[in-house]
Amino acid sequence: MMLVIRKICLVLAVLGLGLLLVAWFTGSGELLKAAALGTAVAWAIGIGAIPFLRGYQYTVWIAAAVVAGMTYPQSILHIGDFDLRNKWLILVVVQFVMFGMGIQMSLRDFSELATSGKGVLVGLCSHFTIMPLTGFALTKVFHFDPEIAAGIILLGSCSSGLASNVMVYIARANLVLSVAVTAMTTLAAPFLTPFLMKILAGTLIHIRFLDMMMEIIKIVIVPIGAALIHDFLKTATPRGRRNLYAAASFALIWLGALPLGLWSWFAESVSEAGLQSLEVLSFFAGAVLVGLVYHLITLSFKSLDRYMPYVSMFGIIYFTTVTTAAGRDNLMQVGFLLFFVSVVHNSAGYFFGYWLSRLLGLDKASARTMAFEVGLQNGGMASGLAGTMGKLGTVGLAAAVFSPWMNISGSILANYWRKREIEKQNGEGSVTENVKVQTP
Repeated sequence: MMLVIRKICLVLAVLGLGLLLVAWFTGSGELLKAAALGTAVAWAIGIGAIPFLRGYQYTVWIAAAVVAGMTYPQSILHIGDFDLRNKWLILVVVQFVMFGMGIQMSLRDFSELATSGKGVLVGLCSHFTIMPLTGFALTKVFHFDPEIAAGIILLGSCSSGLASNVMVYIARANLVLSVAVTAMTTLAAPFLTPFLMKILAGTLIHIRFLDMMMEIIKIVIVPIGAALIHDFLKTATPRGRRNLYAAASFALIWLGALPLGLWSWFAESVSEAGLQSLEVLSFFAGAVLVGLVYHLITLSFKSLDRYMPYVSMFGIIYFTTVTTAAGRDNLMQVGFLLFFVSVVHNSAGYFFGYWLSRLLGLDKASARTMAFEVGLQNGGMASGLAGTMGKLGTVGLAAAVFSPWMNISGSILANYWRKREIEKQNGEGSVTENVKVQTP
């Protein structure tokens, strides 16, 4: 049934291209917008009917989100009197995105930090130097408005996303190292991202180090922590479960007491920094409860984990749509240039990530892993931070433009390397490439 729907949408998409041409030549603006959006959505659904393009369906949905934001910005930004750029809505959505990503992680991933050694250190240093500095250099070459330039630097300063793990898996590179580097950059992001933004973008926008650090903890560490609690409970000992239930009981009491006057008392008697710390503690308390409740739900719905990545995808599509709508006027002026910069920035990550790793002595499989870990950034994190700043239409533009291209380029490079598998010979550490003609 779904295949039939996809084929019908594919036909509608082809017809939509014809309607676009009619609208273009007749100068009908309303018809052009409706045809553009309808065609984009039809392609996003219909492309799944073409086997060799099925892997790009999510990317096409991102493109459709951009078209929606460009054609009907005001309709997208508001539902009645409610603004879809609302700070708390942005926070909740980005937490769902990160939770969905975190479901694909496990506590075992963090155990690889000690065993991956040199590769993890190379990955961490490469990730938080190559991309931020490349982004900074590009803002000096191309004179964007300060907030758009800050968004480019912000994207470069974020941790690597789980998309890198997927690409490494497809490329048959060093998946253990990829997961370890992703985990390490995620843990380091609350400290290194605000630091890099302060020194590289501090003259472009006002950066409050502590505020940004706390926001990253709330939008990245907390939801991933909730997902890891679910992972812990899968194999927890009876004692471990009792300890977790005790922590959940404390969290419930703590969160219940806050609206009953405890938070008001804190607000009057605690410093601003202390209040921020208590706010983060409250978020962690919520993470304990969410992780526990989610785990209990999965006991009845065992396939739920498989569907959580789709929640993350939906969240990123939401960010892309709202960001594009909010920044439509800016995109009309610098959209093409921003896309060109995204290609350069992403390509520099792949190139320097690979060759720097080779120069530092990593084998080819690990160097390919580093290319993805450096070149693919966490666009959801960048969008979330831009949203909490209230600058989704400016600082968030880079994430909206860069993310689709990173998905496309990552898929192309991963499939190319998959066909050029690495073979070790004679245990001597030398490698040769065996070109295979069959498709993966």
